Amino acid sequence: MPEKPVGQAPPIWRQIRAIVLMSWLNLLLACIPVSWALHFAHKSDTLVFVFSFLSIIPLAKLLAFATDELSMRVGQTLAGLLNATLGNAVELIVAIIALIHCELQIVQSSLVGSILSNLLLVLGMCFFAGGMKYSEQGFGISVTQLNSSLLIISVIAVLIPAAFHLVADSSIQDPQEASDILSVSRGSAIILLFIYGSYLVFQLFSHKALYDEKHSDVFRSTQYAGREKKRAAAAESSAAEQSSQNGSSIPLTSVTGERIQGSPSGSVSHEHDVEAGTLANSTHGEAEEEEVEEPQMSVPMTIGLLAVVTVLVAVTAEWLVDSINGLVETGGINREFIGLILLPIVGNAAEHVTAVTVSVKDKLTLSLGVAVGSSIQIALFVIPFIVTLAWIMGKPLSLLFDPFESIVLFFSVLVVNYVVQDGKSNWLEGMLLMCLYVILAVTFWYYPGVTELSSSFSC
Repeated sequence: MPEKPVGQAPPIWRQIRAIVLMSWLNLLLACIPVSWALHFAHKSDTLVFVFSFLSIIPLAKLLAFATDELSMRVGQTLAGLLNATLGNAVELIVAIIALIHCELQIVQSSLVGSILSNLLLVLGMCFFAGGMKYSEQGFGISVTQLNSSLLIISVIAVLIPAAFHLVADSSIQDPQEASDILSVSRGSAIILLFIYGSYLVFQLFSHKALYDEKHSDVFRSTQYAGREKKRAAAAESSAAEQSSQNGSSIPLTSVTGERIQGSPSGSVSHEHDVEAGTLANSTHGEAEEEEVEEPQMSVPMTIGLLAVVTVLVAVTAEWLVDSINGLVETGGINREFIGLILLPIVGNAAEHVTAVTVSVKDKLTLSLGVAVGSSIQIALFVIPFIVTLAWIMGKPLSLLFDPFESIVLFFSVLVVNYVVQDGKSNWLEGMLLMCLYVILAVTFWYYPGVTELSSSFSC
């Protein structure tokens, strides 16, 4: 059930207007026909990649917009799950198309890059943006530690095949080792899917109260000292102005309950009660008015927008993946950087915008649900689902990721665990996470990748 009442949807013409004027990023929608035309004209793969890349950014933003409209009609817990699920639609579509094209290295690096992008870039931006307005922001410690445990378990599942590969006895033939690693990966994928299903039951049913932003273990956000004083002074002046408008000569101290010397106690008490009651009713009425959320689209229009955008993303992602080989052959950029940095930035555009926006509104619980929840979903659902789907399709996709990528992922999860373990955040922690992501981006720009893995697991 939604936490706030939702108003009536506007007329259809206003819904269409809201979609068109949703963001200035809609200007990039003009890149969609350009990318399609370049693809069918067999022009430069670099141009096809650039225009396809730019096309997916506004489509991801439209996905976020439609998801927010659906989230408005449910609680924050389900809203976070919904944002993470639909926000990962781009990554899932790109991964499936890359799998069909047998670009196994792109599949693996793009999924690892999505986790890194969510944990370091998106979460760091949330902490930094919220820290500009609040001295400290709080979130649930219990839920955060549980999320960290889930991430560590998923990373261990990725590290185990890599460890198996590194310590395997030299007597094991390469084809046999590849077959054993595939078996281990597929078994682990099934178990990870089971863990994700259990996590959904825990989050949505058995321990739903833990994910409430009003839970007792949630640290209350605090504003900067100067802003708190200004806010208190503004509240006092507002109360004084309202008192004068009601024709009362009672000083401000009488509204706060203090007794005025030299006045009849009964009259002061009576006037104080009337004054306080008037203020309380006025404040209560304003709060009720603020609690009503006005949707910009109806449910059918929202679902229709989601369907159309998903189809456009699937087709555009097809041209994007097709152009990767030609782009890499130019020598200007390597495959690792494309998979780990560029594709995740496009895929996480929806989560990025949503999470940062709500963190500024002091809804950090929802931000964590989007950023960290999206990482958990990729680690526990998308990766094992893709491995299982590859098994069904007869593709040799395993959990044996690039060893360097696996190590980076493990240490990134540890860093995030240390940052969130106190249940509070500030702008400096956000800046640290973003700087770490920039360091990784620079590193992967020069990292050539491991070629022996692609030769052992090829279609």
